[in-house]
Amino acid sequence: MINLKQGKKTFKIVLIILSLVMLTGCTKTLTGEDKKAVKYEETGKALTENILCKPTNKDVIELYKENKVDVDKLPSCENFKPFSEYEGLWTTVFVKPLAWVIINIGVLLGKTGLSKGLANGFAIILSCLVIRLILYPFTRKTAMQSEKMKEVQPQLEKLEKKYKDKTSEEDQKMKAQEMMVIYQKNKINPLSSCLLSFIQIPLLFAFLEAINRTPVIFENKFFKLDMGTTISHGIMSKTWYLYVLLFVIILATSYLSFRKTLKDQTGMAKQMKSTIYIMLAMIVIASFSLPVALGLYWIASSLFTVAQNLIVERKKAKK
Repeated sequence: MINLKQGKKTFKIVLIILSLVMLTGCTKTLTGEDKKAVKYEETGKALTENILCKPTNKDVIELYKENKVDVDKLPSCENFKPFSEYEGLWTTVFVKPLAWVIINIGVLLGKTGLSKGLANGFAIILSCLVIRLILYPFTRKTAMQSEKMKEVQPQLEKLEKKYKDKTSEEDQKMKAQEMMVIYQKNKINPLSSCLLSFIQIPLLFAFLEAINRTPVIFENKFFKLDMGTTISHGIMSKTWYLYVLLFVIILATSYLSFRKTLKDQTGMAKQMKSTIYIMLAMIVIASFSLPVALGLYWIASSLFTVAQNLIVERKKAKK
């Protein structure tokens, strides 16, 4: 029988361990003598002190040298090796290999004649899709569990009515046991819905750190969009309309990725709706302050989720 309390406890422990791992390595903002973040004026980006490879932009190189960072000892981004130096578990195992993958996909795409900006922008998108494809067996199972939850919802609602006025500890224990029987009979793990969020959070932070620490990404443009800048800074430029368009696409794809849950009328989905609206509001706020390059990752990931939900729904309809 599924032990829900034990499952929640295990999930919390794993989440704490992951948080501690992520803290073993992180981005360091470059600060000047006045202790303020050093920014590249053209893009408004706060530069990262512990970059992984050497910048190519002369103005950026000058800013680093002015603030006593010896960028000449760093390898070029094309020659960057992810395991040349240990830098904490999180950075060494996740961030550096991801940066290496993005750089090398960008190099391959660059050989087709694409500019560095376009090549590395598409490299971020392709890296996201490849990782999501690798994780597809796990996230697909999560989506299928959601469909199974719909099927047993009438039974769960009946159970709620049965114990509506029974509030004693013994009655609540009986209710939990009967609920677990329903889950076990239908092969449902109620905690599986947390899996996608559990996967998405570290992926998001890994991409963010890889972007912030890789000059070949944050120095270049993707269709006239500065990949290192934020939407809030970009809308002040001459190409403001492109940043507005990017923001609309981020919001639209995010909504579409949550649309399945928002349309769901089952009890659990109803409880999650307020959380989803809060998440959408947070995405709106975050998209203004995070790099454009991360927006490319988020759009690709959201569209993958939309496609995954459609595949699961169609397979269910054929049965």
